[in-house]
Amino acid sequence: MEPAPSPILSKSRLAIALSKLMVFETPDPSSEQYPTDSEIAAEILWDAHLKGDIEGKTVADLGCGTGILGIGALLLGAKMVYFIDQDASALQTLRENLKQLGLDKPGSPGQQTLNTTSQTYAILHQDVNDFQQKVDTVIQNPPFGTHLHKHADKIFLEKAFSIAKTIYSFHKSTSKEFLSAISNDHGFKIVEYYEFAFPLKASQFFHKKKLHRIKVGCWRLVKMLA
Repeated sequence: MEPAPSPILSKSRLAIALSKLMVFETPDPSSEQYPTDSEIAAEILWDAHLKGDIEGKTVADLGCGTGILGIGALLLGAKMVYFIDQDASALQTLRENLKQLGLDKPGSPGQQTLNTTSQTYAILHQDVNDFQQKVDTVIQNPPFGTHLHKHADKIFLEKAFSIAKTIYSFHKSTSKEFLSAISNDHGFKIVEYYEFAFPLKASQFFHKKKLHRIKVGCWRLVKMLA
């Protein structure tokens, strides 16, 4: 079945739709669960859409959390989106977000279980290392690996390299040398780099400011021809 044409006609409309989504109720600091800003998500997704990396494509949102990136891909006409996360609570919020935007599929099997599959999306409660499906595009905002799980973002990148030819991945802007080296080692090249002042709202007891901004980059990586 061919995906329906994208109902989203502008980046601003996409940002508005994404801003209405629910985020983590009780974020886990050890997993670095911070919501992706809707304006930033819309900018990356819209550019990916203009580059032909979303509409009619299969997309994976690794470490999807409450689903803002994968849901954005659905709104932009992705053929199939895989949402992968090991946090059951986050995936339940993802289901509510899909329902809120009218993207849930009535009668889809597994509505009362952790895993759900429909014609346009699959929600998978699992570690990203266990996901083996080949896709066209990965769009991910992985843990940066700055707290308990050092180099957590490396795990997500290596999985993305193994399943996709095009990757959009968020990391701290100080990771430029790391991204350049690991991309080259896996036969990918950096073709776009976007930088943002990423807003992090206070969500943990140790946060001192109501809103803190960090420099975050999003890398577009494309597999090099053999």
